[in-house]
Formats: sequence, C-alpha cells, structure tokens
Amino acid sequence: MLKSFLKSQKWLSKQFDRLFPEKFRLDGQTDYQKNIVPAYLKENLLVYDIGGGKRPYLNPGEKKRYKAEVIGLDISAEELNSAPEGAYDQKITADIACYRGAGNADLIICQSLLEHVHDIEAALAAFQSILKPGGLALVFVPSRNALYARLNMLLPQVVKKKLLFTFFPESKVKLGFPAYYQKCTPRALKKVSADCNFSVIDVSYYYNSVYFRFFFPFQLLWRTWLLLYFAIYREQAAETFTLVLKKNSIIPAIVAQDATDR
Repeated sequence: MLKSFLKSQKWLSKQFDRLFPEKFRLDGQTDYQKNIVPAYLKENLLVYDIGGGKRPYLNPGEKKRYKAEVIGLDISAEELNSAPEGAYDQKITADIACYRGAGNADLIICQSLLEHVHDIEAALAAFQSILKPGGLALVFVPSRNALYARLNMLLPQVVKKKLLFTFFPESKVKLGFPAYYQKCTPRALKKVSADCNFSVIDVSYYYNSVYFRFFFPFQLLWRTWLLLYFAIYREQAAETFTLVLKKNSIIPAIVAQDATDR
C-alpha cells in the first residue's frame, strides 16, 4: 500500500518538474559523472578517488582503458574492500582531514564527501598535499543552503535514517552517513579554496533534488520556496554544485610573507 502510494507521488512530482526550465531539472551528480569528470580525464593519470569507497568513479574496465593508476582513500576500510576487484591499485584507510600525501597526483575525484567532513580547511590542505602543482580536484558538493540539508542537520541521525530508508529504500546502499555541511555553500567553499591556494577554474550550479518527491504537496512547496530563494540569492540557492579546483604552482605573496614571518 505504502509502496504504491510513494510510487504514485514520485511519478506526479516528476511530471510536475517537467514544467520547469532545464536548469532547474538537471541532476547535479549525473552531470558531474557524465560531463564534468570526463572532460578532465585522459590517459596515464594518477588519480585519487577520495570517499568513493565501494563505488569508485572508474570501474576496472574504464581504469584499464584510461591506463590510470587509481588510489582509493576512504575513512572506512570495509567500504574500500567492498569495491569491485581491480578498481583500486592502492587502498588507503584514512580521515581526509588528517591525511597528507606525496604531492604526485594528477587528479582528485571527490563526490558527495565534503559535507561529511568536520574540518573543510584540513580536507583542502590534504588535497593540496596529494596533488602535484597544476593538478586538479573535481568536487561535487550538496549545499548547506538546500532545504534537505537544513533538515539533515536538525534531525537526529536515527530519525533521518529511518525516514530516508522508508521513503527511499534504494538509498540503503549509498546514503545515511552523518553530514555536517561545514562551509558547503558555493560562496564559502570558493573562498576557502582560494585561501588554500587553489584557483577555481570552473563552477556548475544545480537546482534539483529528489528528497521531497515522495509526497507531491511537499514537492510543490519545496519548488515554490526554491524559486523564491533563487530570485533573491541566485546561485546561493543551488541544491548541489561542482567546483573544479587547480593547485597553484606559485604560493601567493601573502602566504609566502606569513611563512617568512614565522
């Protein structure tokens, strides 16, 4: 009974969404996976997949086709060990906020991770330590400004997981981890990236999510709120966003001066 009702509500919500322009219907993670990352993938790269766990971006066949060396870094050894055989050339179990690399990677792939990190500056410092000068970090981030993110921060974890798994049973294999959304807004993350000696070379904003589709009146209210929010705050209303960050090869003068002062 509940399953049939949810199915009908999700169908109705999808039909309603067809009334909106394409920019409000584009799914951010799909665009990241199908368009953003492929634009920067080429052969013979050393790639860090950070937070990919059991679902690495490159499957073994794609890794072989790109002749890529892929290092998987995740806080959970269980997640890493559940990845397809051959997906990772090396597995590192570590908290990204505490990790420091060898400065030899060409590319970082990081999707839906930073909202789960307590210390964003430390995580970006880890990115700096992993990448060689000129290396790129491709980051997909759910925004703290999104209504679902605000609810996520307010509700107890046990309640969130119960609701999530009831209305989106398919999410049991990929969602439900605690989230903090520290500085996970377009404006804040661009600023902290610049402060951490990255150049932001591309940004994409998305205004679509699935969290209220299970009950059409909620979807209607959410869409109304989103349009009003967008009318006032523009890109800050994004539900999710993507940053392409380039590690600067030259330390900014202010940073160099600070180092000299110490």
